Amino acid sequence: MITETTSGSWELFLLFLALLFSQGVGPQHVLPAPEPPVFKAEVSQDPLGRTTPRGTVRGFLSAASKDEKQTAVRYLNTSQDGRAGLLLVDELFAVLNRRLHVEFNEISDQPEGSVSYSADPDRDLVGRVNTQSGDVVDIVVERIHRKDGSRIWLFSRQTLEIIPELYDEVSINAGKNGLLTFLIEHKLAHIPLVHWLAVFVGLPLFHFLGIGLNRLLSRLAGELRRKVDERSDLPDPEMLSKPVRLLLLAWLIRWAISRISLPLLARQFWSSIAVVIAIAACVWLLIRLSGWLENKARVRLDRRRLAGALSILRFVRSALDALIMFVGVLVLFHYFGIQATTALAGLGVGGIAIALAAQKTLENIIAGLSLISDKALRVGDFLRVGTALGTVTEIGLRSTRIRTLDRTVVNVPNGQIANVSLENLSLRDKFWFHHFLALTCETSAAQLRSVLAGLTDLLAQRLEVDKDTGHVRFLRFGSSSFDVEIFAYVTADDWTDFLKIQEQLLLETIQIVEKAGTRIALPFQIMYSNLYVARAAERDAELEESPPNMEWPKRR
Repeated sequence: MITETTSGSWELFLLFLALLFSQGVGPQHVLPAPEPPVFKAEVSQDPLGRTTPRGTVRGFLSAASKDEKQTAVRYLNTSQDGRAGLLLVDELFAVLNRRLHVEFNEISDQPEGSVSYSADPDRDLVGRVNTQSGDVVDIVVERIHRKDGSRIWLFSRQTLEIIPELYDEVSINAGKNGLLTFLIEHKLAHIPLVHWLAVFVGLPLFHFLGIGLNRLLSRLAGELRRKVDERSDLPDPEMLSKPVRLLLLAWLIRWAISRISLPLLARQFWSSIAVVIAIAACVWLLIRLSGWLENKARVRLDRRRLAGALSILRFVRSALDALIMFVGVLVLFHYFGIQATTALAGLGVGGIAIALAAQKTLENIIAGLSLISDKALRVGDFLRVGTALGTVTEIGLRSTRIRTLDRTVVNVPNGQIANVSLENLSLRDKFWFHHFLALTCETSAAQLRSVLAGLTDLLAQRLEVDKDTGHVRFLRFGSSSFDVEIFAYVTADDWTDFLKIQEQLLLETIQIVEKAGTRIALPFQIMYSNLYVARAAERDAELEESPPNMEWPKRR
């Protein structure tokens, strides 16, 4: 049933329209006098809950079910009292219990009622009852204005006039099913036996029947699948998953409610249980669907070797699951008539507080999303981040894991990676071969030209060397050598491959120097040490050939 907009909201809306159209009435600039504010009259709360139509219906059923007939009479707009009023309570309670099919959340919970029944603002529809003749009877409550100025809702006089006739039909049909009447009227621990039977017999029986039916259908579908695909190793698909079985249980409860003449409160209870089960099953199905989509996307990302995007995929899956559960809770609140506006406002304030408290974490997550979307990093890249040098092993939303050359693992926050200089060594297309060759000062000009020509031919002959960038130049006169620069870019698969190529180039460089008849100059201190050792070795050799005279001179 559509809930009527409150009178205060209509008044504010009309006031807004008046102010809106008053801006363009004419060219005068005189502002209209402000109208006095309209205050909504505070609704006095009735101790019996008769302020709203829903409260009247719920209060009457509760009082009648507890055999508090004197209290139940106060929910009826009737002049009958004494035994006639108590009899009318029993008849109305029996008719509502047996024939009225309505959801409590469909009954208006506003003091003004609803406008879905008639133009009369003091009347509201509770539900409709079918008679044996096929007619439909409206169960109506009406608003009564009392002398103290308060207004309450009571079952209308017109409804109470036809209750005895409806009660006769209900009493005749009730006697036809003695077992169900016995289970409904007899209670254990203030709970009807039909509820105990449904919980401890019906639900377990449906559970085991669902398991058996799932196995049977899965086996039949598996046999058909293996015959069609001509593969004997295919597993049996799950035909009735747990969420689907929950949906079937909700449907079975709704079907049983429509076929079994249960009391209204019992029907309301089991109807609410069915709705809760259906909402939970739908949420469960959507979560499983998001998991299936995640697995499909993961397979495609693995084929494309986009390992970094898996972190975003996990984040999207978690966010989607949280959104699904949040929507399920909102739907549940709406069904039970709980206003979610306050909860949403509190959630917004709480979200701001959490965002302020987790500022660094959010910064790292946003930086991680940026790094992954820009493809600045990939798993297996060799890079330098600040002082960390190593290979990327995992890219997460909060941090990136790097295994260093010492085989240790460093977790670098993504926010830090986004703010520092990042050198990705794995993304270079070529490797820089750059060395200085120092020849001894005894090298002649002809020998130097021979070395330069040999190194130039070496770079030109190697296929790995870029011919456009490779060159060899006599650079300068050093303090104790002639310095030659070797410059080239080398194409290699990775750093290890480059080291192999560089080793071959350096060995062939030594051969070219030796073939030219010169030598590689050593640093001055090493050369001086070698010279000192050589002279000491020559002196030792001279002493071995002519040992000194160790005899003392004789005295004269």
